[in-house]
Amino acid sequence: MLDIEADRPLAGPGGSRRTFLRVGMAGMGSLGLPALLRAKATAAAAGRPAKDTAVILLWLDGGPSHMDLYDLKPDAPAEYRGIWRPIRTNVPGMEIGELLPAQARVADTFSIIRSLHHDNGDHFTAAHHILTGRGGPSGAATAGKSPGIGAIAGRLCGPRKPGIPPYVAVPYASSVGLRPGYFGGNYLGARSNPFETDGDPSAKDFRVRDLAPAVALGRLGDRDGLRGALDRLRRDADNSGAVDAMDAFQREAFSLVTSDAARRAFDVAAEDDRTRDRYGRTGFGQSALLARRLVEAGSTFVTVHSGGWDHHWDLEKGLESRMPEIDNAVAGLLGDLSDRGLLEKTMVILCGEFSRTPRMNDGGNGGPPRSMGTPGRDHWGNAMFALVAGGGIQGGRIVGSTDARGEQVKDRPVTPFDLHATIYHVLGVDPTTHFVDHSGRPVPVIDRGAVIGELF
Repeated sequence: MLDIEADRPLAGPGGSRRTFLRVGMAGMGSLGLPALLRAKATAAAAGRPAKDTAVILLWLDGGPSHMDLYDLKPDAPAEYRGIWRPIRTNVPGMEIGELLPAQARVADTFSIIRSLHHDNGDHFTAAHHILTGRGGPSGAATAGKSPGIGAIAGRLCGPRKPGIPPYVAVPYASSVGLRPGYFGGNYLGARSNPFETDGDPSAKDFRVRDLAPAVALGRLGDRDGLRGALDRLRRDADNSGAVDAMDAFQREAFSLVTSDAARRAFDVAAEDDRTRDRYGRTGFGQSALLARRLVEAGSTFVTVHSGGWDHHWDLEKGLESRMPEIDNAVAGLLGDLSDRGLLEKTMVILCGEFSRTPRMNDGGNGGPPRSMGTPGRDHWGNAMFALVAGGGIQGGRIVGSTDARGEQVKDRPVTPFDLHATIYHVLGVDPTTHFVDHSGRPVPVIDRGAVIGELF
């Protein structure tokens, strides 16, 4: 929250009146912005300048199958190897599922972690592990215990450029039906939650919910009035000399919340048709495009949500209907970032809370075979994948492997803690930084895990 007090002259006796203005912006984080900017300047002076990097997390809520996408087992028994076959990529010796032809053509831009695991099949426990780096919740007690990695990144890094929220969720932050769920700030406070755009970026009438800062100037009945009040706020502050009285950090904070940079960044319709087509004219595709616009404008952490990945039955129908949009969106995003010179400083992650059972079920979900539909796969946290790219990560690499049936990690086990350490490494976050939780106990950003060095 930015507080500004400005003296405004009054006609007649009394000399002046004091107008008290309070300006805030959703998603700015719970650390006071002037203090955050001072901290950045102090770090730079000490030889630790902030990195100009960002993260886009493509979240497949419900758990995508490693056996059907990035770790196929064509020589396993039929009930394990499933329906689809592996295809070659543009990286010699690297194969992925046949549902991913667009990604196969750009495999040199990404790497695959095949040995990620946390060994838990509970949606809530698993999502909390992946999104916060810690355990705690379960299906019996779903409340979050720790802040999401994006909330921490937004809090510690702030925006990379003025005028843009540091932490954004497109179109919303949701983990296993909880909103903002494990993406939220938890003990960092609600102001560390992501700014959620809502809506469908592929819709012709897509508009981001109220981008204007909240300005307490009495009763404002409409958005035009709010925008006008914001213009007057800037003008009155300039005329009164209030801005001149602020220190440099307060002035930068004032500029951030009164600029229109965010409004321009969220205008996905400003993209040319060729670029929009590259991502696919789907909700997920255009959400990924909006994520690129946001990191280009200065956001530090952006999440893109895709739900409906809990395929206990009808796996074939589910994946064949969903994978084209995922395939095109990921390939489009990586290609577009690369073409714009942004991939080197933007880490992209594609994952869900866990994977699916290597052995396919009979479609009964506990009842007679196929009573719920055709076969599917159930919950599995013992072996799962993460696609990673950008931010200094080298493409065309495979980290770790699973056994012949895809059931267990065979070599180079990777945990969510390692993934988080890698993300913080890309962002330049000090993992030893401590926050105070609800009980008053100091808690480090992460308390275990190591950077996945093979990726760099």
